[in-house]
Amino acid sequence: MAREIDEAWVEEAIERYRRISALQDEFTKALSGLSVTVQSPDGLVEVDVAASGAITSVRVVGSLTGRSNVELSGSIQAAVTAAADAASWARDKLHAEMFGDYRPLREV
Repeated sequence: MAREIDEAWVEEAIERYRRISALQDEFTKALSGLSVTVQSPDGLVEVDVAASGAITSVRVVGSLTGRSNVELSGSIQAAVTAAADAASWARDKLHAEMFGDYRPLREV
């Protein structure tokens, strides 16, 4: 017994695949141009991080006067941790903006 093929469904699925593929390319390009700047809680260290998670810059912006190596290290660690969280937040936000209208296939 031959199965009937719903050509309209197949065409719709192909078009959906093409739109999602194009959006994925746009998403990848947008990630490369998106960055976030964060500071350590004490304001001593500032970190720039790309949405991809790559740290692009680390700066000491506060005064080192009276601070120990341990305090500086703690500020750097706090800023780097915040940078990782910020990069994840930026990726999630961009993804939601670009793909928010697409429901998972199990819901279609």
